[in-house]
Amino acid sequence: MKKLHLLKVLSLAFVSLTFLLIAGCHSSKEIVQAPTPQQPKEAYEEEVVIKQYCSGPEFTSTDGFIRASGVGESADMVISKKVARSNTLEELGSKIKVTVKSVIDNYNKRTQKNVDETIEKRYENLTRSVIDQTISGYRTICEKVTKTNGGKYRTYLAFEIPEDSILNPLFKKIAKDDELKIDYDYEKFRRVFNEEMKKNENQ
Repeated sequence: MKKLHLLKVLSLAFVSLTFLLIAGCHSSKEIVQAPTPQQPKEAYEEEVVIKQYCSGPEFTSTDGFIRASGVGESADMVISKKVARSNTLEELGSKIKVTVKSVIDNYNKRTQKNVDETIEKRYENLTRSVIDQTISGYRTICEKVTKTNGGKYRTYLAFEIPEDSILNPLFKKIAKDDELKIDYDYEKFRRVFNEEMKKNENQ
């Protein structure tokens, strides 16, 4: 009788243990899940608005003036101003050179004058001389100094030169040159210059 009771107890224990093992395996299967693939995040480029002083429509060449802007940066404020001045004068000189060359080319086309290499060289020298003579007559129309997050000074400048400061020396140089003054028409030349200045307004 005792043996029969012991067998029943052992059978119940075995059944219970088997049930626990099955339940444990089942629950572990529920816990372990397959890794879900991560969705790719959309990457957005950050944009920073940069404030550019002394530039824009009000500082373009117009109203009888050739204008230019420039920027200089340095850890020293004085040096930043010198760099800005140098860059602005370089830009101003470049604009004067382009304008004068376009005026001369268009004027020669209007007068149907064939320009050989010698005459073209004379015009180049004349243009260079006019730039050197007039560039010193610039006027500062804008100046701003800022300090960056990195501790550097940034200077913004804008210069202008009246068109007469370019035209008058140009006329005098042409009038004194025996080769260039042939078939030279002051009024026609000035008209072409004014037309070229109008183009600058639209740029």
